Amino acid sequence: MPPHPGFSDNPLRTRADVVKATLALLRPLQQTCFSPEKGRVRIPVATGAHFDEAAAQLEGFARPLWAVGALLEGGSNDDDVLGPWIKGIAVGTDPAHPEYWGNINDMDQRMVESEIVSYALLAAPNQLFYAQPLRVQANIVAWLRQMSGKEMPPTNWLWFRVMANLALLRLADNDKTVGGDKDQKKVLLDQMNADLAKLDSYYIGDGWSSDGSWLTEEQQAAEYEEARINGSRDTGIGRQVDYYSGSFAIQFSQLLYCRYGGADLDPERAERYRKMARQFGASFWRYFDAEGAAIPFGRSLTYRFACGGFFAALAVAQVEDMPAPLNTPGAIKGFLLRHLRWWAAHSDDVFSQDGTMTIGWQYPNMYMAEDYNSPQSVYWCLKTLIAVALRVDDAFWAAEEEPYPEFTGERPAVALVPTPQQILCNHPAGNHHFMLSPSQFVAWPMKASQAKYCKFAYSSAFPFSVPTGPLIQQIVPDNTLVLSRDGRETWALKWKHCEVAKFTEQGWATVRWYPWGDRAVQVDTTLVPPADGWPDWHVRVHRIRVNKAIPMLHAVEGGFAGPGRRSTDGGNIVPATEKPSKLVLGENEEVVLGDNEDSSVLVLSSAGALGVAINKPVLRSSSQSTPTVNARCAHLKPDSNTSLAFQRSLVPTAYHDILDKATGEIAAGTELVLTTKVFAVRAGKDKTDITARWSSKPKVVFDEAGSFNVVPA
Repeated sequence: MPPHPGFSDNPLRTRADVVKATLALLRPLQQTCFSPEKGRVRIPVATGAHFDEAAAQLEGFARPLWAVGALLEGGSNDDDVLGPWIKGIAVGTDPAHPEYWGNINDMDQRMVESEIVSYALLAAPNQLFYAQPLRVQANIVAWLRQMSGKEMPPTNWLWFRVMANLALLRLADNDKTVGGDKDQKKVLLDQMNADLAKLDSYYIGDGWSSDGSWLTEEQQAAEYEEARINGSRDTGIGRQVDYYSGSFAIQFSQLLYCRYGGADLDPERAERYRKMARQFGASFWRYFDAEGAAIPFGRSLTYRFACGGFFAALAVAQVEDMPAPLNTPGAIKGFLLRHLRWWAAHSDDVFSQDGTMTIGWQYPNMYMAEDYNSPQSVYWCLKTLIAVALRVDDAFWAAEEEPYPEFTGERPAVALVPTPQQILCNHPAGNHHFMLSPSQFVAWPMKASQAKYCKFAYSSAFPFSVPTGPLIQQIVPDNTLVLSRDGRETWALKWKHCEVAKFTEQGWATVRWYPWGDRAVQVDTTLVPPADGWPDWHVRVHRIRVNKAIPMLHAVEGGFAGPGRRSTDGGNIVPATEKPSKLVLGENEEVVLGDNEDSSVLVLSSAGALGVAINKPVLRSSSQSTPTVNARCAHLKPDSNTSLAFQRSLVPTAYHDILDKATGEIAAGTELVLTTKVFAVRAGKDKTDITARWSSKPKVVFDEAGSFNVVPA
């Protein structure tokens, strides 16, 4: 698929550049996807979401309003592009028109899109509302009023009704012909306050909010006890904070609330939201690397550059006294534009032939899609372009873009972000930006939930893989430990039977988890981030305890997933015929296996070098018969289209098989300690010899009590 002119080739340095990119993204929709009367948008792809087709086509109309509203507020007058949305809002809200969007019912997808319609009305009321005939104004108001009193998911969705009610209140302030009486306004205000109070209850600290309730240790213990009694382990509460906590929804919406009137209605809450933005911004910037790439993590990643939406909302809301490195307009501008430039540079496989965007991350990929992703869903990404609402003479656009911040003693490159319980790693002596995430999970049904939240590590350079089926090459164990107790027929990995992570004074993370709900096996995992002595590595130590006898145990653990094909001729990356004397990034494209005394595997590709190395496993058993452990390292070739970035991938992988042929089972009380050292270096523009870096494996040293330390090679 071709890159998209106007976006892919855009320098994205100035407001004019961003306006050009915005229009380039809107034009394909305007040219080929509108319904006859402009009330709906349908991308010509025959895939569906769980909601009805009318709602999906409303989604197609509404999501571009992030950009349309911002362009109009910023003074754009390109009627050829923007005109259809001005016309379409009139027919879409008309119950008598064939292109009516439909009534808003309980738990309705239309609720989501109402927020974007409301944003556009707040940003550009003159063009989208007051310029319309009174009949159309009344229809718009009546359609948004349907949000009142409806049942909604207790998540970020509540913001959609807050924004709808805020828009209604603002329109009422300026046009009493459709504004309603005092009693009606009181209903709107009461509903807003109730929704905001519920949303505020999701706050978990340091500016971060969870997307719904956050599972506490007490709740988790109560759920386990109920499951023990009743035999059901189904739970709807999880422990997740992702881009919905910031750019996709909560922080973004809080900042819009401050910008478009909430500060007048509730100045105390608005100031609290500004304070939360300052706290959130102090750590959120770490999820982006120096080139602007975000770490893909969590759900809805088909929204792509919406990951950077927080920076756009921060610019528009003009929050003062932000902490470094977001303490100037130029600094915020740098984070926003670097992110957009990264996507422009990596957009060759993002667009269809007609210029519309596809479902996926760096290429079309339905395996990663949620069941709420229609072909039109992807245009949530346009919320990152709302900075065009600021005029060219605004301080944001006038400021000189500042570079990515340097790491110092006061700003360490490896840092714990305590509220989401993640360690962000960008060691200056290495060349890899990633995070360690020990204990998040989503409990409600969602495709690839464990891949999106439960892996140990997530990278901006080597994105995670999603499963395609139940076999090991389909599960794809990159950055996770998967276990089987039935001869590899089925596999289990870390999910909701996971306790809250703990963090040591050394900056390590530890977490206890159970691969099976019966707790026959427990795993205590310690994650050791990069350090000066091992800047290209991180270490994982797993203490596996068998609590109930099991027939056998197979353990498979991968490193990061990278390209599986050579850049030179597209052929398979295969094991080297003989061990190379040098390992050169940008030159070697092969698999290097360790010798008998070095159980390791290294995959060299155009993207970088990825490897794993293992210690000899430690086995303790109280039974008279001692199980045997067979350990090896090899490269795993997953199903195609599992990695979010590389259609054909390889994963350096460690394998352990634990059997007791004498007794036919592994006895309760058996303990196994697995040590995996994970190597990753991203390729740069120049060829780099990494021979010494790969050889400098950190040493994991255990004492007699079983405690361990990690020391340089």
